[in-house]
Amino acid sequence: MKYNFDEVNNRLGTYCTQWDYIEDRFGEKDLLPFSISDTDFKIPKPITEKILAVAQHEIYGYTRWNHHDFKGAITGFFQRRFATAMEEDWVLYSPSVMYSVSLLIRLLSKPGDAVVTFNPMYDSFFTVIEDNERVLISHDLIHEDGSFVIDFEKLETQLAQAKLFLLCSPHNPTGRVWSEEELRKLIALCRRYGVKIISDEIHMDIQIGARRHSPILKFLDQYDELYLASSCSKTLNVPGLIGSYVIIPNKEIRDGFLFQTRKKDFLNSVSILGMYATMVGYTQCDDYIDQMVEYLRDNMHYVETFLAKELPDFHFKAPDATYLAWIDGRDVPFTSEQIQEALVHVGKVAIMKGETYGTNGEKYLRLNCGCPRAKLEDGLQRFKKAMNWLYAKNK
Repeated sequence: MKYNFDEVNNRLGTYCTQWDYIEDRFGEKDLLPFSISDTDFKIPKPITEKILAVAQHEIYGYTRWNHHDFKGAITGFFQRRFATAMEEDWVLYSPSVMYSVSLLIRLLSKPGDAVVTFNPMYDSFFTVIEDNERVLISHDLIHEDGSFVIDFEKLETQLAQAKLFLLCSPHNPTGRVWSEEELRKLIALCRRYGVKIISDEIHMDIQIGARRHSPILKFLDQYDELYLASSCSKTLNVPGLIGSYVIIPNKEIRDGFLFQTRKKDFLNSVSILGMYATMVGYTQCDDYIDQMVEYLRDNMHYVETFLAKELPDFHFKAPDATYLAWIDGRDVPFTSEQIQEALVHVGKVAIMKGETYGTNGEKYLRLNCGCPRAKLEDGLQRFKKAMNWLYAKNK
């Protein structure tokens, strides 16, 4: 099936976080948003058809996820797309990836324990550590040749003090796909110091560059304290249907996860639409994923070319993965606050400032490219208008 990702879809008036509630993040209405990381694309046709069929049944009773159709769809997807084998028994349903991360933190550590994560980082990683009464150890990635790399010497000293490492793979916001060599070194260090690894792999399907994503469970033969949380929601644009999964090889931790969800949080019935979205998405929608990735790759190269020509003080090259453009503004002669003021009030465009993702993101911008080209072109012209105004004002 051929998909049209150029189609412009009006999301206003749908209680959409990115469009209808942009004022919450930027203090002003009627901005063109490139903020929260969902896409403006319609979902795959097979999922739509299944949702309509389920709706027409007109009974939405308690629904069970613990069966081969759900778990086998996930294990089959990892085998087919990433050549990574896993057992169906390891797969558990969860309402969201961050719920899984939060619960795994509580199951794998105690209050007061230290948890290491990278900086810059998806901002909820910082809060999920601290709000669970753990001590955040922030590892500043090194800026190198237009990208970010791990300082393994420093990381070793930090892991020696920690109980957990919280990984985002591929990495939000920089778009890095961690190489197998990097993952092996990370796992070896964590094994040496008895540090368990929780890996959020929700962006795993959006592989823009040549480097291929390796799920953390591909290395289970090297270390058995590895835990993976993911969802089809980013890729297939179904977060509003609710549903994700966690893969836990360790039976004791798996039983603890189930006890918490069933006996304490009473999450016994799955979101029926989220369950079907996962099953259909992971068995019938490879064509959608491949076409969308190609479209996003072209979007990223469009941003790269535009900035190099029109706003050369900003630096950007297409990332390994994700639909998030991580734009380096450190050579721009204005503060982050001045840039944001111009973007919001002159350009009428909403682009996330890098400081949201940690101190190591200072003077960066995170622009969501998961949208039709027409929106991206409009957004970049607004970006240029804002910066032209700022340069002219400060001559």
